[in-house]
Amino acid sequence: MNFNDAPGAQPRGTLLQAADGDLYGTTSKRGTVYRITPNGTLTTLYLFCSHADCVDGDYPTAGLVQVTNGDFYGTTMFGGAQSTPATASGPGTIFKITPGGTFTTLYSFCSQAECADGYYPGTRLVQAADGDLYGTTQAGFYGAYRSGGTIFKITPSGTLTTLYSFCPQTHPTNCLEYSPSELAPASDGDLYGTTDGTDGTVFKITPAGTLTTLYRFCSQANCVDGADPLGGILQAANGAFYGTTSGGGANDGPYPGGAGTVFKITPGGKLTTLYSFCAEISPTGSCADGAFPQTGLVQGNDGNFYGTTSFSGVNGGGTLFKISPDGALTTLTTLYSFCGLPPTCDGTVSPSGLVQDTNGDFYGTTMAGGESNDGALFRLSVGLRPFVKTWPPFGILGAAVGILGTDLSGATSVSFNGTTAVFTVVSGCHITATVPAGASTGTVKVVTPGGTLSSNAPFRVLP
Repeated sequence: MNFNDAPGAQPRGTLLQAADGDLYGTTSKRGTVYRITPNGTLTTLYLFCSHADCVDGDYPTAGLVQVTNGDFYGTTMFGGAQSTPATASGPGTIFKITPGGTFTTLYSFCSQAECADGYYPGTRLVQAADGDLYGTTQAGFYGAYRSGGTIFKITPSGTLTTLYSFCPQTHPTNCLEYSPSELAPASDGDLYGTTDGTDGTVFKITPAGTLTTLYRFCSQANCVDGADPLGGILQAANGAFYGTTSGGGANDGPYPGGAGTVFKITPGGKLTTLYSFCAEISPTGSCADGAFPQTGLVQGNDGNFYGTTSFSGVNGGGTLFKISPDGALTTLTTLYSFCGLPPTCDGTVSPSGLVQDTNGDFYGTTMAGGESNDGALFRLSVGLRPFVKTWPPFGILGAAVGILGTDLSGATSVSFNGTTAVFTVVSGCHITATVPAGASTGTVKVVTPGGTLSSNAPFRVLP
């Protein structure tokens, strides 16, 4: 599918598969929230800057999250109640939108003195086990110093708490961390993320706001361990975290300073560089395996990781790749190379992170390219079988949990790590189930007439 300027263009952020089976996302140019069906029918749910001075927000770049009440939450980089003709862009907002398109601005940044609450929220929100949403801003103030961003939590009703303020190099302490990434809730109850300031770090933060730096990139000679992790990290099924850096690595190729890496890091902070991009040079002198990954990874239901690079590849417009968890050099495979000559190509410039649909295929967007050079939405099929995913991926005994999938109408059984659960079929793509007594953390399985579908990640039973 190709985007154009009416009503929105230049899609940004990772797509979301919702409980109704459709995909939801945002465009940054003439900012919108949109829904698209698996067969490609697009509906615009909201057009930003619909109010004077863009008090409803503008330039949504981070994608959406669907919380357990069924609504979608997201952020805009600009606009908000503090946006006026004098301030031009405005400091950004947090919003809520229902699947039917009812829109509410929950919070406008810079609502506190000296913008202590931060501004420019440019990453996707995540819902943690406590039910609150967590996110980051790219800037703010910390006393007399301009801050390098914040970590905040906000309740679904809109009460915001700033948990942590990063600072720039001009601040006398804690100056090596700023511009925090999207956060990743982990099985230990904490949240993990990265910063890209001064080569970047990996950190963890408790829900109460205690931050610990786990690793500083460029700690090795010539930054062979990578630099500037922009896409955040995810916790894999084995408990370790995986991510990418947009610079550094063992291979310079045509890019002095390195073309980026894929890395693994333990919860304790031990980092392993799994792959350095630009290990393959094309006949034209570009990095055949891609360069500068700026998004995170997704773990497919085959156990491998899938991701994107923003530039290079044999066609110059970035790549789609997969890599196995052990990271052996021979196991990184370039799956597709985007072209680099818009507008008559399949998409180019900064492909988004990928989402795996429960039909087994991956979906993503490009910010440019396509028929109108305003971006495209693509599907990548690598032959993976359908699966189910739980929503949310955690819960206490007795909690109601959603299960998303395809062709679920005839489901005859649901189990949580082998323990049978009571369930209700809501639709062909949505089941609700109760976490049964005696259930433990593990795989959720749904028996259908077409076969048994397993969850792509373990469901975590909370105490």
